[in-house]
Amino acid sequence: MHGLLQTDVIMDWQRHRKECVQANAGAQYALTNSPPPIQQQMVSVSAIFFTPEEERSRIITVQCRPQGAASQGICPFPLLQDYFPESVPNTIILTQGLNGEPLRFPLHIWYCPTALQRAAPVNRAIYRITSGAAAKQWCGPVIVLKFNGSRRQGYSDAGSNDLPALSAYFLAYK
Repeated sequence: MHGLLQTDVIMDWQRHRKECVQANAGAQYALTNSPPPIQQQMVSVSAIFFTPEEERSRIITVQCRPQGAASQGICPFPLLQDYFPESVPNTIILTQGLNGEPLRFPLHIWYCPTALQRAAPVNRAIYRITSGAAAKQWCGPVIVLKFNGSRRQGYSDAGSNDLPALSAYFLAYK
């Protein structure tokens, strides 16, 4: 017993039985007397939506769920499942714009791999911004979010100023 006398153990046990509460009861007590856990709020950002059914892209609002503490620098996760009912989207991070210039705010392209592999339906909005000159046609829905910096730790609002870099990318894609 490593230096403890038998009487010490018995005395400690009697005291323990009298003073300690069951673990379940203690957990409940702790929950009711502690402040509610901090819940990080969803983040909303503007994104560019290229849909196969429409001739033009449009700006949509996307909700993003924080992952970890903001101080950890982990980018929030965009909730896009409603736009990609056919499959889980794949992503591409576009870091270069026109003439290979590095983008100060990289673009995060989300697309449907199933539609792209099947080559249907052709994305009319992308077809339009590339004037039909792309080497390979994009198919299915495409959503583009804009990172808030080169470290890619969050998103900022995407807009029409991002279309030239996207057009160049879609034109060059093979």
